[in-house]
Amino acid sequence: MKRFIMKACAFALLFFGWQVGSRAENSQNEVQATEATETNVCVGNTPQSVGTKELDWLEDVASRITLHGYAQGGYTFSSRSDSKSNTFDIKRTLLWATADITPRWSFCFMHDFNSVVQEYYTDLRLMRGNALHVRFGQFKHGFSYENPLSPTSMETIDVYAEGVTYLAGCGSDPLYGKNYGRELGLSVYGETSNKLLRYEVNVLNGQGINQKDKNNKKDVIGRLEVRPCKGLNLVATGQLGYGNALKGGTVFNPGMLAGQDYKRNRWSVGFDLKNSIMNLHGEYLEGKDGKVQSRGAYLTGNKKLVTFRDNTSLDLVASYDFFNFNVDQSCDMHKVVAGLQYWFFKKCRFQAQYVYKSALTDYSTFFENKCNHAIMCQMQIRFN
Repeated sequence: MKRFIMKACAFALLFFGWQVGSRAENSQNEVQATEATETNVCVGNTPQSVGTKELDWLEDVASRITLHGYAQGGYTFSSRSDSKSNTFDIKRTLLWATADITPRWSFCFMHDFNSVVQEYYTDLRLMRGNALHVRFGQFKHGFSYENPLSPTSMETIDVYAEGVTYLAGCGSDPLYGKNYGRELGLSVYGETSNKLLRYEVNVLNGQGINQKDKNNKKDVIGRLEVRPCKGLNLVATGQLGYGNALKGGTVFNPGMLAGQDYKRNRWSVGFDLKNSIMNLHGEYLEGKDGKVQSRGAYLTGNKKLVTFRDNTSLDLVASYDFFNFNVDQSCDMHKVVAGLQYWFFKKCRFQAQYVYKSALTDYSTFFENKCNHAIMCQMQIRFN
């Protein structure tokens, strides 16, 4: 698929150039004839035209670029104590390209057609192997186990746990805004000890995607992963920094003023377990925004029920999630997810899940201890 797309793009560019050249030739035959004679070059004893060189250059560029993409869309029925709703939706439509400029230097650009430009960064490998890399640009930061993961690999249609969504800036914290867990800044990361240890340090603006810093303080995120045995990954992350509040007087932080700088600190510990029986991951998280403390934990997993002859499979998915947005106000929410997912082609799947939440909130103006039930279905199509 990749080679076909790259060759098609190269052919389109060459065809366009040929069309322009043909039109010019009709009106300037003598000039074109003279230029054609002068632009022939010789490699050794074999004449070679500039057009052939251009073709080689385009093929070389195409061979270095890899296209990726996925789309997620589906249907949601929601039942609350006072209302019901149902809707079809397209949650994400992402396309991104990675380019290996040299064996040590690469680049990535990602755009969500349902939203905004998500990522653009360059990576430089400074040592042999994977011991030391430097990344500069806009990228997913390293706080929490789940945040760096792609939605295409997450078990739940809601994607991340409530605590991760709130503390990592994925959209539910009104002070921080909707930043999809991404930031502008610099990252140093690598793997050592035969991939048994991975580290990451981010220095970030702390203001979210596509935004300049609104204060003179940078956020620092640290991440450490230890793999003591095959299939087990232990993860600890932490964040120290200052935010600049986008809104004031939110339901979870009523004393905050819009434009106010405030301390924004977080930490988490978690694990990921993969074996032939199941995949399971969980995490405990805490955060502090100004004087308001929040904490939560979750446990999510899937178990393969059936593997069919054509290598498709059916999985059972389950998750329990608890998060208290403000421990002094007892703004706690419990969420339970149960469902199935059918992998019908490589990274393509259909999901159907029941979701229960013990509270209702718009994260900005109200929080009520009223339950919410939902049936969610989603189709995922991905290549590369």
